[in-house]
Amino acid sequence: MYFKLKPGLCLRGWEKLPYALVDRNHKNHTVFILKNEFDALSLCNGRIDTDLPLISDSIRDLIGKMKEAGAVEPCEAGDSITEDQEYHLYPCRYIRTVHWSITGRCNYRCRHCYMSAPDAKYGELDHETVMKLIDELAECGVMYVSLTGGECLVRRDFMEIVDAILEKKIVITQIYTNGALVNEALLKALDERGIHPEFNMSYDAPGWHDWLRGIPGAEKAVDRAFRLCRDYHFPTGAEMCIHSGNKDLLRETVNHLAEVGCRSLKTNPIGDVGEWKKNGYGQTISIEDLYELYMDYIPKYYEDGMPLSIQLGGFFSASPRAPKEYDIPITKEKCNPEKMAVCGHARMVMYLSPDARALPCMALSGMEIQNQFPIVTDIGLSKCLNDSFYMNFIDRRGSDYLKEHPECQACEYSLYCLGGCRASALEYNNETDLMGRDLAACTMIKGGYSARLLALMKKIRSDAHCFLLDDPFWQEKMQEVGN
Repeated sequence: MYFKLKPGLCLRGWEKLPYALVDRNHKNHTVFILKNEFDALSLCNGRIDTDLPLISDSIRDLIGKMKEAGAVEPCEAGDSITEDQEYHLYPCRYIRTVHWSITGRCNYRCRHCYMSAPDAKYGELDHETVMKLIDELAECGVMYVSLTGGECLVRRDFMEIVDAILEKKIVITQIYTNGALVNEALLKALDERGIHPEFNMSYDAPGWHDWLRGIPGAEKAVDRAFRLCRDYHFPTGAEMCIHSGNKDLLRETVNHLAEVGCRSLKTNPIGDVGEWKKNGYGQTISIEDLYELYMDYIPKYYEDGMPLSIQLGGFFSASPRAPKEYDIPITKEKCNPEKMAVCGHARMVMYLSPDARALPCMALSGMEIQNQFPIVTDIGLSKCLNDSFYMNFIDRRGSDYLKEHPECQACEYSLYCLGGCRASALEYNNETDLMGRDLAACTMIKGGYSARLLALMKKIRSDAHCFLLDDPFWQEKMQEVGN
């Protein structure tokens, strides 16, 4: 009997993760599988008779289970799978997503820009080099790309870049923009290509947006962009930079964004880096004040009916799509530090700067330490994802951090923290120590905010669940807060 993979399912592998099934029908959803599962799927190519005596009963049983699961289907002999479905082993380690600044230019003058985009400090790569990088993304098995800047829409070849990415069967998940250049022609062009990526646009509170973006009319422009995306059925998300001026407008911001059709909001305090540090604006908010602000707002979020999905930095996240769940992102589930990457996000997502520097995240682009990381156009993406300072760093484990910080290793919260966020740690350690201690995470977890938040949620939303509630350690900490 002959079987073949269902249309859209492809066999893939990477160094150290050699067996995976990629589903093109569901936006490149990738599942890593066991070797025996891979062996069974490899026989489902339309060219091999699975009744042959040399094929074991256990493999035949697995093929039967995969048929029931909808992964394979019976076929006639010679009805082969497509070239794209055949197994391909990529010559590098696995990176799921590249968050790519395709330009360092911008049409705004944001006061807090990481990369000094108002002055086009990092410029942009020429068209030919961008096309070559897209080829390299495909050759290294990158499944997703999000496009940002600067302002990514200022590139005249923007749609050519989109087309080249799509041709390589890479999914464009998000377009980050200030909204000024979002128009009907752009949305129609994307719709004609059968894609509806999320437009993620900054919004920094009513009355403050123009000030932070440095352009009169910026708030009106982004409002128009949100409404236009809603009308054309493009999902939208927003990011809010919190400082001492707009900190009391969080509730108003959330409700306004919901009104214009925005589906999600992520907040973060303005970091004292890039243009903000250069110009000495000084309206940053302390960690404690930020966390108290969040604690005060969370009950209001539920009072307002969970208007949209929200992520208050690493402090709290929840969504109306799953109203009985919430998360405290910065507080990790108790882990094995030998297996946990020191930054789980960076291990899956590369930030590619306007000058093609591979960084763990965008925040580092405003820091001198970025110069330690490689430029992909100099060494090639494959080498970058095999043997480079970048790969060595993102593959470091929590145990490496603990060895460098015996005071953290001795802390009862160590396996729930692992030093926190690397970018945040850099900011609190004069931008010099990639493996420094993150004061924001320490304040959150050791300082009692995680336990206080769990206790608060138990009081205002007792039907909601967080994974930490299943841990006796955190049950005890909640009791201590209650007492």
